[in-house]
Amino acid sequence: MHRYRFLLTRQWVVLTLVAIALVPTMIRLGFWQQHRYDERTARNDLVARALHADPVPVERLTSPGHAVTRTERYRTVTATGTFDTARQVVVRRRTSADGEVGFHVLTPLVLTDGTVLLVNRGWVPAADEQTAFPKVPAPPAGRVTVRGRLMADETTAASGIKDVRGLPDRQIMLINSAEEARRLDARVLGGYVEQTAPGPAGGSPEQISDPGTEDAPLNFAYMIQWWLFAAAVPVGWWFLVRREVRDREEAAAERSPREGEPAAV
Repeated sequence: MHRYRFLLTRQWVVLTLVAIALVPTMIRLGFWQQHRYDERTARNDLVARALHADPVPVERLTSPGHAVTRTERYRTVTATGTFDTARQVVVRRRTSADGEVGFHVLTPLVLTDGTVLLVNRGWVPAADEQTAFPKVPAPPAGRVTVRGRLMADETTAASGIKDVRGLPDRQIMLINSAEEARRLDARVLGGYVEQTAPGPAGGSPEQISDPGTEDAPLNFAYMIQWWLFAAAVPVGWWFLVRREVRDREEAAAERSPREGEPAAV
């Protein structure tokens, strides 16, 4: 075993300890990527099922004070009422499909029983000054039936958007039914709806596109990659050890007297 005595040197002890630490770390990273893959796959399946489910009246899924659940989110709902344009607001710092920053238009829809459904009618560009109320096309007048995706209330914790106070008149940062219930002094259904029908006249407000799918296969590829790295570490360590042994033996052979030659005196 003297040929492996070099493994006790400082350089090789450090290298070996690093290799030992890397293997479980890479295995854990692989399991983390597996967890992300499972999460994203489940989210994609949940969204797909919600988007393809038959439309239901909004009152079946939500009520005043209700917190929209993961299984209710993105469900297609219908609602009939009258838009209250006098009390609509715009939501700041929202982007269009092209990435342009503007506003979402949030218009209360007063239902037959007097309860209110918050309807996000889509995106409009900002005015020349961010503090100015943008130009917002009017929704259909009178009684109308809308269809859209049911969404959960926005919070800073869930969205990362800070709920800034002291904003210009009729501008908000987050769509939250509890906050809007206080502002409107009305019974507001929990959550809100991203309108998909009827389509806007003239293409404005620009309707919000369907939620995209998350790239779960990428996490699966990373999972396999980390585990391959974990398997490669001991193989690479052993390769380095064998090369070191070979190099040391070759160096020792070169230093020893060649066969048939007298040793130096």
